[in-house]
Amino acid sequence: MTAVPLGPIVSEVIRHVPGFERHVGKAVTLEPLSTRHVDDLWEAGHAADMSWAYLKYGPFPTKDDMAKHISRISGLEQQPFFALIPASSGKAEGWASFCDIAPGDAAIEIGSIWLSPRLQRTRAATESIFLMLQHAFALGYHRVVWRCNALNAASMRAARRFGFTYEGTWRGDGIVKGRRRDTAWFSTLEREWPARRALFETWLGDSNFDADGVALSPLSPST
Repeated sequence: MTAVPLGPIVSEVIRHVPGFERHVGKAVTLEPLSTRHVDDLWEAGHAADMSWAYLKYGPFPTKDDMAKHISRISGLEQQPFFALIPASSGKAEGWASFCDIAPGDAAIEIGSIWLSPRLQRTRAATESIFLMLQHAFALGYHRVVWRCNALNAASMRAARRFGFTYEGTWRGDGIVKGRRRDTAWFSTLEREWPARRALFETWLGDSNFDADGVALSPLSPST
């Protein structure tokens, strides 16, 4: 019988679904999202219409509407959400989640990310993604996914900057806010993580920032 090509054997390792742990970095803390964060999040983003453009939800007409949304998503055990709290302010300025969690396939996604304008392009934002990547691989996952609207140039750039590899675009993948969406897919794999982690750690180090908190070098030579 002619042999057929098969993928490498994967050892049987129990991969845990991420819980509602608190993750502490130098520039940011991630803590389980709850309605206690509503005031901070409303202040950070209620007027930032463009930051909601590619999400299925938002902007919210009132703080009560935002509170109702946060109350709903903060209770999703299979999609734990985290408030992103920069050390510079001590206030929640965005959120992110683990989603499409498939322990049997050792695959997980970092998604439903909302960064307020004040959090975007900051050390805290980058460290938030680093902490989530680090946690996902520590739990035994082999593949971490990033996907976004293919028209969302900022998210596409961020995925590449964080070390995710572009895999392709699903055409006509969904409808968001009444508009057709093409979805771009990116991933980073367990075998790629050690080298990428070293780049993150170097970039996040105190020596890479000037007195005004501006990074002195890019996250990787290609960015």
